[in-house]
Amino acid sequence: MRKTFQLHVEGKNRDRVLDAVKHEIRKYIKRERRRDLPEGADFWDFDCRFGRSKEDAAMAHLSAVTGLINTVAAEGGSQFYVEILAKAGKRQPRPAGVAEGRGMEEADEGGDGA
Repeated sequence: MRKTFQLHVEGKNRDRVLDAVKHEIRKYIKRERRRDLPEGADFWDFDCRFGRSKEDAAMAHLSAVTGLINTVAAEGGSQFYVEILAKAGKRQPRPAGVAEGRGMEEADEGGDGA
């Protein structure tokens, strides 16, 4: 998905337009995740870019896109550009020391209940 979304549409409520844009983005992500994975892939990953225009779009994490949209809307922006491209991903195993150390920290934080 490579698209410039307009937030000011004649005859439509700005909040409704914003909700429709977010819905369209979520629907695209769900549709891409339903596609069959290629051989050797574990999950669908997404490369995202976001900006007020296509020229000034910068890399962004998928989970930050909604927050960036809200920021543009709160600042009164009239449009923004979103680029979300699906790619196959392969999970990397965690190093043994990291996984064990993290589990011990979680047990120490909430283990005693007092």
